[in-house]
Amino acid sequence: MKRKRKPILGRGASENPPNRFQPYSYVPDPDVLDADAPSPSTQFLPDTSRTIIASNDSPDVGFDVSINPYRGCEHGCAYCYARPTHEYLGFSAGLDFETKIMVKENAPELLRRELSSPKWTPRPVALSGVTDPYQPVERRLKLTRRCLEVLVAFRHPVVIVTKNHLVTRDLDLLGELARHQAAAVILSVTTLDPRLTRLLEPRASTPARRLAALEALTRAGIPAGVLVAPVIPGLTDHEIPSIIAAAAQAGAQFAGYTLLRLPATVAPVFEKWLAQHVPHKKNKILNRLRAMKGGKLNDPRFGHRMRGEGAFAELIEDLFAMACRRAGLDRRGPELSTEAFRRPSGAQLSLFD
Repeated sequence: MKRKRKPILGRGASENPPNRFQPYSYVPDPDVLDADAPSPSTQFLPDTSRTIIASNDSPDVGFDVSINPYRGCEHGCAYCYARPTHEYLGFSAGLDFETKIMVKENAPELLRRELSSPKWTPRPVALSGVTDPYQPVERRLKLTRRCLEVLVAFRHPVVIVTKNHLVTRDLDLLGELARHQAAAVILSVTTLDPRLTRLLEPRASTPARRLAALEALTRAGIPAGVLVAPVIPGLTDHEIPSIIAAAAQAGAQFAGYTLLRLPATVAPVFEKWLAQHVPHKKNKILNRLRAMKGGKLNDPRFGHRMRGEGAFAELIEDLFAMACRRAGLDRRGPELSTEAFRRPSGAQLSLFD
């Protein structure tokens, strides 16, 4: 008797869809499929990248350079738009993305070298942008913290986007940068429902912990805000006012939002998740998304991919704007300064080795 594969506890994906760049793929035989197989363990693999600061030309994000100490993310968010990046490494956008994590062990040294170059022009850098810098393994490896130590030495401005309370571990470094108007932190909140969070973002901090992180950052004098992301039409869009209100109560000073994006192989992963966890809402969610994306599940055009268009997109924008007005939240984050930037001597840098 054939048995359907069950959702894997602690994972956002339940299988590995084929890599679109590979001519062959492994497809399990459904007749011998072990529906009760244990969750695959996470592997941490060395990344031999020779640079750490990446550039982008997108007008849809608030930065043009970013740092990602990790590739792949153990948080396992089912909807993560970064999943297809793992295919360039020969992996799958499914389980591989959250179980085969590439670790840039020399990220702090690369960052120090690039900031020391006379060719580098200081401007706010995002610590994240593709995968979360505070995913669980950061507690042990401390690559993000070591990168922050380098940024502190250079007094270089940084914006952090994360779903993890672990960011509060680094209040000392962030506070030092904040003294020079060179730090801001954004907590990404998708839903306030802890049960839905466990299914949708299985290894990220609970909503309550993210709000607690906002409160701790604000108390420490570090500019902090909330990003309602992604807004999933038909599933989480009704929570926008309550998320904004809760974030404001926790001390958030500004807010933003992005609409669900399903580029390339993210779509089959997320569709599978819908079928397993909210099958009665699957068609509604996908149809509303198509209504905002020109009939497709993804619209890659600049200016449209983060917001969508049409009646449903306008309703979400109006709901968000109203929630921010009621909560008194700015819709723009703080302007970070590069005035304190310096290239410290070797003796000063050695303090952070």
